[in-house]
Amino acid sequence: MTTAGRPQQRYDHRLRDLVQRTGDLTIATDLGVPRSTARGWLGKAPRVVVSVDVAALKAPELQQEILRLRRRVKKLTALLRLALALLRSSGFTLTHERLPDGRAKIRILRGVDRAREFVPLGALLRFLRLSPSRFHAWRRLQHACALDDQSSCPRASPHRLTPSEVRAIKDMVTAPEYVHVPTGTLAILAQRLGKVWASPSTWYHLVRKFGWRRPRLRVHPAKPKVGLRTTRADEMWHIDTTVIRLLDGTKAYVHAVIDNFSRRILAWRVAETFAPVNSVAVLVEASRGATPSETSPVV
Repeated sequence: MTTAGRPQQRYDHRLRDLVQRTGDLTIATDLGVPRSTARGWLGKAPRVVVSVDVAALKAPELQQEILRLRRRVKKLTALLRLALALLRSSGFTLTHERLPDGRAKIRILRGVDRAREFVPLGALLRFLRLSPSRFHAWRRLQHACALDDQSSCPRASPHRLTPSEVRAIKDMVTAPEYVHVPTGTLAILAQRLGKVWASPSTWYHLVRKFGWRRPRLRVHPAKPKVGLRTTRADEMWHIDTTVIRLLDGTKAYVHAVIDNFSRRILAWRVAETFAPVNSVAVLVEASRGATPSETSPVV
C-alpha cells in the first residue's frame, strides 16, 4: 500500500538571498520557515535566479512603471486607430496589387514575423489586407528564389526571357539610333547581332505590356499655329469650293468668296459642275461690292 508523499514547500528566492546576506535566521523563522531549512540556506552557495526585472522593484516604482506603460498603451492605441482609419479611407489593399520589388516583400515578411509573437497571424493578414495564400507563397519563395516579379532564378522554361534579355530589348526599342528600324526588323537585327533571340511577336508583346515609346524625330518642320492675319477689310480674300452630295446621287458645287478680316461671305454661287468659270464669276461679283482701295485684294 502506497502512501502519498508530503508536498515539498517552496520559498521565495529573495527571502533565501536575504538570509544568506544577513545571516539572521529569525527573518525566515518569523515568516513560518522551519529553523532547519533556514540553517540549510546558510550552508549553501547563492543560486543564480533569472526573473522578470520588475520583480525586484518596490511598490512606488511598480506604480510608476504601470503609469508609464498605460500612457504608452494609450499612445499606441491612438496611433493604431489613426492607421486603421487611414487604411479604410484610402481603400488600400494588397489583394489585387503587385509589389514588383522583392525587398518590399521581405520587409513585410520580417514585420509579420516580429508581430506574430504578440498578434495572431490571421489578424495581421487582415490588417495588411493580404490573403493567406499569397503570404505563404511569398514565404516559400523567400527560401527558394528571389521575390522579384522578374526574378533572377534559373528559368523553369528554356524559352522564357531573362531580365537581362528584356532590358536589352528595351534598350534597342528606345534607342535613338534605331528609330528608323521597324520593331519587327529590329527583332531580326538583334538576332544577327547576337543580343536577343526572340520572335517579332514577343517584341511587340513586350512593347505593349510595358508601354515603351519609340523615339520619334520630326521630319517635316512644324506647321505655324497662327494662320494669315489682315488689318483691314478687303485686304485678302479666300475662295473655297464645297462639294455637296445630294440624296439622288448627284453633286452640287458651292463656290464662295470670304473676306479674311471680317470672315464675311462676299459672294457665292451653286453650280452643277466644278468649272473655273464659276470661280471667276464669284470673284467678279465680290469685287463689285468691295470698297475702293489703293491696292487690289490678294486672293
